[in-house]
Amino acid sequence: MEERYLRNLGPLTEAEQELLASKTVFLAGLGGLGGHLLEHMLRLGVGAIVAADGDRFTPSNLNRQLLATEDAMGQSKAQAAANRAAAVNPGVRVTIVSTPLTAHNRDTLLSGCDLALDGLDNLEARRILAAGCDRAGIPLVHGGIRDWCAQVAVIPPGSGLLDRIYPPHLSALSPSGTVSPVPAWCAAVQAVQALCLLCGRPAPLWRKLLAADLLHGEQEILPL
Repeated sequence: MEERYLRNLGPLTEAEQELLASKTVFLAGLGGLGGHLLEHMLRLGVGAIVAADGDRFTPSNLNRQLLATEDAMGQSKAQAAANRAAAVNPGVRVTIVSTPLTAHNRDTLLSGCDLALDGLDNLEARRILAAGCDRAGIPLVHGGIRDWCAQVAVIPPGSGLLDRIYPPHLSALSPSGTVSPVPAWCAAVQAVQALCLLCGRPAPLWRKLLAADLLHGEQEILPL
């Protein structure tokens, strides 16, 4: 085993660490949630990451997005993600696509992936991702943030549970800001769910929604 993964042992077994190296995850979005999700997957040592984001950095990203730096302003988030991956763990096979997830490219992007991570910030893209996961037969680890609040759920393929979180009549989410601890917390919880699934363990939030208000220290787990 590589020395870089020795401190993963204890929480993980050596067999689980080796299993991670055979897995591929899809990451939709490389912003507030996506940057942290990418970091976790790289440091955990998953075998391959496929990620898609068509945006470029603006100064408003600096308050919360891990990949956003002063030097990266105007740069594509995809390029920043590729640079970060090479700097953190060049042993992970990383494919970064500088276009957003769409109904036209989702099947190609999700092909061969073991699960998908939701780092998105809009409802239409989330529905496209959920439909793609249904077609690919893989679970979706959903995450969402707003103000001081975060939510995480593990959605089995074919379950339609995203519609329980965002009813079909809901056409869009109203814009809202957040602060850096919120996406970091949310992505950490998502990463734990993904890690469990990739190692063959039960995911604690399978068919459940964790809703948290970080400002007031309140959490609730709701069945879906």
